[in-house]
Amino acid sequence: MRIGLGHDTHRLGDGGPLLLGGISIPHDRHLLGHSDADVLLHAITDAILGAAGMGDIGEMFPDHLAENRGRDSAEMLQIAWKAVQAEARWRVVNLDCVIFAQRPKLSAFKAQIRERIAALLGMEPAQVGIKAKTGELVGPVGREEAISAECVILLESI
Repeated sequence: MRIGLGHDTHRLGDGGPLLLGGISIPHDRHLLGHSDADVLLHAITDAILGAAGMGDIGEMFPDHLAENRGRDSAEMLQIAWKAVQAEARWRVVNLDCVIFAQRPKLSAFKAQIRERIAALLGMEPAQVGIKAKTGELVGPVGREEAISAECVILLESI
């Protein structure tokens, strides 16, 4: 068994929608980054790569390469997952994620995010935990300057 930890933070810019967990959420802000800036999928990708001892998302998809500009984070997650599986046969036991966002309220979107992530990784939605926390008006998250995500994944060899 292997455990991986993932974290990512992206700044917010004016205009929506917000791309988070592979779904589009109606909002007046969006995440800024070299790729499509889906902070949750980036954290998951880092957790998977970390569990396998294969570096991080920046090593696999460097931001100095033009091919990664605007790149779909769901595609990056799937490429990383396939690379990890090519190294050794792994299956996800579970994935637990926390999204840190002052706004929008994410409760109504958790099930859809869970289903999208499960589909991307070929697992059951019940294996994916999604939680959302505000910044309590403190720091970059609380001031709505950024959204962060953290996750932990447990992989099991098969």
